[in-house]
Parts: sequence; structure tokens; C-alpha cells
Amino acid sequence: MPISLAVTPTNSTTLWIAIPMLLCFFGLMIGVGFACRKHSVSVDSFVLGGRSVGPWLTAFAFGTSYFSAVIFVGYAGQFGWNFGLASTWIGLGNAFIGSLLAWLVLGKRTRVMTQHLGSKTMPDFFEKRYDSKKLKVVASFIVFVFLIPYTASLYNGLSSLFNNVFAIPYFVVVLIMAVLTGIYVIFGGYMATAVNDFIQGIIMLAGIVAVIASVLTQNGGLNAAVEALNVQAGTEFTSCFGPNPIFLFFVVMLTSLGTWGLPQMVGKFYSIKDEGSIKKGTLISTVFAVIVAGGCYFLGGFGKLYTSQMIESGYFNTETGKVLFDKVVPTMLSDLSPVIISLIIVLVLAASMSTLSSLVLTSSSTLTLDVIKPLASKKSEMSEKKSVFVLRIFIVFFIAVSAVIAILKDSIWADSVFIAQMMGVSWGALAGAFLAPFLYGLYWKGTTKAAVAASFIFGTGLEIIQLCISVGWLSVKGIPVIEFIFTNSLYSGVFAMVGGLILVPIVSLLTQKTLPQNIEEKFACYNK
Repeated sequence: MPISLAVTPTNSTTLWIAIPMLLCFFGLMIGVGFACRKHSVSVDSFVLGGRSVGPWLTAFAFGTSYFSAVIFVGYAGQFGWNFGLASTWIGLGNAFIGSLLAWLVLGKRTRVMTQHLGSKTMPDFFEKRYDSKKLKVVASFIVFVFLIPYTASLYNGLSSLFNNVFAIPYFVVVLIMAVLTGIYVIFGGYMATAVNDFIQGIIMLAGIVAVIASVLTQNGGLNAAVEALNVQAGTEFTSCFGPNPIFLFFVVMLTSLGTWGLPQMVGKFYSIKDEGSIKKGTLISTVFAVIVAGGCYFLGGFGKLYTSQMIESGYFNTETGKVLFDKVVPTMLSDLSPVIISLIIVLVLAASMSTLSSLVLTSSSTLTLDVIKPLASKKSEMSEKKSVFVLRIFIVFFIAVSAVIAILKDSIWADSVFIAQMMGVSWGALAGAFLAPFLYGLYWKGTTKAAVAASFIFGTGLEIIQLCISVGWLSVKGIPVIEFIFTNSLYSGVFAMVGGLILVPIVSLLTQKTLPQNIEEKFACYNK
């Protein structure tokens, strides 16, 4: 999703403020990467920080991986425009379902069982929990296919931002961002990512509060802004559940419950120091999500106050009703002070880099540990040093591939909807495939290998169908129920997750012959 702020290179004041802030930010991120080199000498320390990461770093790593610039600019603008102030429910859902409930339900049991099984990635968990190398390979393939487009979308957002502010050619910005992100992840591994996530999280918290205060002040305060929205957009946009409660519900569920099945999110629980840290991390993560996610969507809810500016800029066609949603929030921010705009630039950068580093580390560790290392061990045992080296090689590989896709998307594929739609279904496919098998795998001894395979097929299959429909390769018009499911990737993503939660227990009861033999030993960790 392209992201741009309505700032021009002629605004010299903004540039003079923003450039020093960015240089300090880049220097700090790279410095942390080099400082954390001693924490990345083994595979366990490189991928999981030695499973000794404290609650503050883990909670901020979870939150900053969750909320990227796509949410701040893209989703906040789109859903704020469509739902008004009711879009705040999305942020609160992210906080209490996607963060609080995720930590309460998954946190402790994930940490305990993954340490007991010795699993370092989600595909590795599926192999050791269900005694199936095939499940690990399939899960690794799903992660590889659906995380790459997601990663590329973040490059697009960052690059569009800098291209608009500093008038730097698009491909140059992509390369700069690839190198900067790669440096601290390659040298410092998970620990560098976690420390930088904490710093980036502080920037996000300060930025969101400052932006909301500035926008409300610009509109005469909270009461005056709400009243103006009520007059200009209608009472439904200031009502509790907005003009479309059903669609709002699906947005809340996909963006909140979906985190339970995303490998880059669940992986944060693998690395936390102990169960006591989980209690603290739960509170910290929830407060962070309330401020950041709740603040983003609350801010976007006032988007229709800027309808006239959207029309003047050509971002809103009143005849066709077409809205460039990624321009809503930038338009809201365009008249703020240079200091606030500079802070926003660093905020968007911090939000994207934190998510980007988490995705890159997740992708590379999955491919290295779950595919390359097992293949290599058939010939000769791969040492820790060599494994870390291969991990770093694949980090470079994933950064390069996603950067190339981002550049091609802007040039050769600029008019193609395929990549854009592929990014849209990534979240739904990953959550639909993994949420149910992972959740039941932690709690229910009766979950079978066949049920896990069924969830993989159902979740990814549903989203592949969604992709084909979105790009016009397939049509389901005339079939009411099916047409409703595939209205968009938000609907199909929720059905993929809920369907998996129903499918896994049913298939498990019918396929008890595929139940792992040593299941009691796997669950013995909870008795200690």
C-alpha cells in the first residue's frame, strides 16, 4: 500500500528538522545492531535472544511488529472514512483480543511447550508437536509464499514516504531502506530487533499522542471536532457502531484474532525469559496497543472533516465515490507544524522498520532451520557457526527479494492488481492455516496430524480462491453464501480462521489413528 505524506521538498523548515532526526534515528538503530553482536553467536541467541528477553522488550516487540505504517496511514484512513469514530473499535479489538487475550491464552503455554520441545519456529513446532516432517515443510512453504509479499508492501510504504518528502528516486529509497534494515538484523539478530523495537515503540507512542492532540486542536478541540463531524458526515459517523456494523465486526476479528496465527507474532512468546515476565508483558502490550492502535483508528475517524481538501487534491471523486484511502491521513496532517510532521516521518519509519525486521527474521529463520538445515544434516551436521552464517545469508536473500518486488511493483507491475491482492490475502492465509492447529496443539492432546493438514489446506485454499476472484480469474456471482464469503479478503480471512477452529476438532475426532504416540510426554511440561 503506497504511503505518502502531503509534504513537499520545498518545505525547507520541515526538511531541516526532519533530516537531523532521521540521521539520529538511523545511527541509533545501526549502533544497537553492532552492540548486540555478542547476543547472536548461536542459533538460539540469534533467532530467540537465548530465550531470555525481558517483558518490556518482548511486549514492545509484539506491539511494534503488530502495528506498521500500513495501519497508521492506510487502514486508519480507509476504515476511519468508512466507519467514522466507530473505527476506534478496531483499535480496541486489536488491544483486547489481538494483544491482551493473545498473551493470556497463548503466552505461557507457548513459552513452556516450545522450550520443552526445543522448537524455534512455528513450522518446527508443528513437526515436534505432531511428529511430522511433512507438516513442517508445508508450513515453511506457506510462510515463505505469504510473508514475502507482506514484506514487499512495507518497502513500498517506506519508499513512497521518503520519495514524497525528499524527492529521492523510488528505487534509491528502496535500496537505502534494505541496507539499513539489513545491517542491524544481520549483525544483532533477535536481540537487536527487540531493543530497536523498544526504541521504535517509544517513538510511536509519543508520535501518536502528539498527532492526535494536534489534529484535535486544529479542529477546535474534541467536542468541536465531534460536532463538526456529526454535521458534515452525518450522525451515523459519530454513532457507537457506525454505518456498517457487520463489516466493522469482520475487520475487528481479522485484524485482532489473526495475530494468534501469525508466526512473526507468536514467535515473540518463544523468546520471553520466564512465566513471571509474561504477566508483566501482558499489561505492557495491552496498554501499548490501546494507545497506538486505538489512537490510529480514532484519528482516522475524523477523516471526513477533510472532505473538501480531498476533493481539491483529486483524492476523492464525488461522482464515482472513489476514494484514495491512503491519502486520507496524510491530508489530515498536511497543515500541521513542521515539528509534528517531522515526528510523523520518524513515527511512520519506526512503525515500518519494526514490522519489516520481524518479518525478515521470521522468514529467514523458517527457511534456514526448517528446510535448509535438515537437508544439509543428511550429508553432514551443520555447526552453530555455520547455521548462523546461513541465517544471515537468507536475511540478505529475503531483503533483496522483497526489495526487488517493491521496485517491480512500482514500475513494471504498476497497473497490475495481482501483487496488491496477494498482499491483501497474506494475513488471512497465514492466520487461517496456522491459528487453529497452533491453539489446539497447545491445549488439546487429541489434535491429530490429519486435522493440522486439513487446516493448512482449508486456510490457504480459501485465500487462494479469494486471490483468483479479486484479480478476475474466477467468479462466484449468483451463489449468495459463497459470494458473501468472498466479498473481500477481510471476510474470507475471518471465515478461514473460524472454519479452521471448527474443522480441526471435527477432523481430529475422525482421525485418531494419526494421533502422535508420545502425546503424554509432550504435555508433561505443563505439570512441572
